[in-house]
Amino acid sequence: MHPVVFVLDAQGRPLDPCHPARARKLLASGRAVVARHTPFIIRLKDRTVDQSTVGGAHVGIDPGSRHTGIAVFTSHDGRRSGLYAIQLDHRGAAIRDKLARRAAYRRGRRSRNLRYRARRFNNRTRPQGWLAPSLRHRLDTTLSWIDRLTRWVPLRAVHVERVAFDTHQLSAGKPLSGVEYQQGTLAGYEIRQYLLAKGGRRCAYCGAGGVPLNIDHIRPRSRGGSDRVSNLTLACVPCNQAKDNLPVQEFLAGKPDALARVEAQAKAPLRDAAAVNATRWALWHALTATALPVHTGSGGRTKWNRSRTGAPKSHSLDALHVGHLDQVTGWPGTVLIVTATGRGSYARTRTDKYGFPRLRLPRLKQVHGFRTGDLVRARVPSGTNAGVHTGRVAVRTSGRFNLTTAHGTRQGIGYRHVHLLQRADGYAYTVRGEES
Repeated sequence: MHPVVFVLDAQGRPLDPCHPARARKLLASGRAVVARHTPFIIRLKDRTVDQSTVGGAHVGIDPGSRHTGIAVFTSHDGRRSGLYAIQLDHRGAAIRDKLARRAAYRRGRRSRNLRYRARRFNNRTRPQGWLAPSLRHRLDTTLSWIDRLTRWVPLRAVHVERVAFDTHQLSAGKPLSGVEYQQGTLAGYEIRQYLLAKGGRRCAYCGAGGVPLNIDHIRPRSRGGSDRVSNLTLACVPCNQAKDNLPVQEFLAGKPDALARVEAQAKAPLRDAAAVNATRWALWHALTATALPVHTGSGGRTKWNRSRTGAPKSHSLDALHVGHLDQVTGWPGTVLIVTATGRGSYARTRTDKYGFPRLRLPRLKQVHGFRTGDLVRARVPSGTNAGVHTGRVAVRTSGRFNLTTAHGTRQGIGYRHVHLLQRADGYAYTVRGEES
């Protein structure tokens, strides 16, 4: 399927998205104008929300540590149809590295023969619900894009993956027997997801990774073992067959280190999962504060839904399969990759490896009406850069800009040849095909 085009009415309020062919006809007839370049949005000049029938859409969110999947879709009687797919790439690692570098500079100030800088972190307290800056960035960027979608699409509900696995269902200790154990229903997927995260996707007995893993009872059921998740672990096929119904103490009698590791994993409480899913819960609390209904699901249910629909693994398709659904009729063939790049820096200098300033930067970010990161189109009539180039601009006070396109970087383009398409908003955009 083709990704849809977002549509606004004459007053800038969202209408139902339309097919790209329909958008081209509206633009060619003069009934619509381009409101935004990426994502592509048009605005109708002769239509308002009061004059239209708006069906609305839903949005699914699959939070992740480095990537967050966002899917806009329609939902009718358990059947979903994907309209638009977004993969949001976070910059939490860059934020963490910059904070670590700043801390190293401050520690150096206290150890070198310089003016002493007193420590101040002992006087600070963290408020309730505090998150590290790298984690807070992940939460804020996701909420920012949901807020944008509410201005571009008439959203009716939000579906978010709140936890990677349902710890309440795992703690219930449901029996793993018969069809549930052999064919893998939703309960089986929840338990497997939890055990994979807990055991690092390796065999608990021999440490083998990248091999098929079975769910094994640490204390065999024939010897009184239960089906609670605290008595389950992952084992490769050879170890699972060799252990059979032996107690783990007898099976690992010659491997004290492995025995201690298995027993430690078995005693690890389920509440450790809450720390792993801290940002997912914070995102859920923030979404519930909005006016939209919020429906939740677990990572185990998402994986189970994908297995039923036959969809490949991707962040945007995971977002499409979050929560309760019966069928997925289709999804877009392309995904918009949104990479968080930041909006620049307040620093007016560059530092050397010791933290001392070595280069002063211009105080003005805007040069001839352009800023670094703006999406522009340059039409150069002659010279080495002759042609039409579209990409992100890097401004220079000399008026000779650099333009980064999909085919490389063009240097020394005069500002008179540059036309603004979209202001820099802290993100870089690329499009790739969805996995089939």
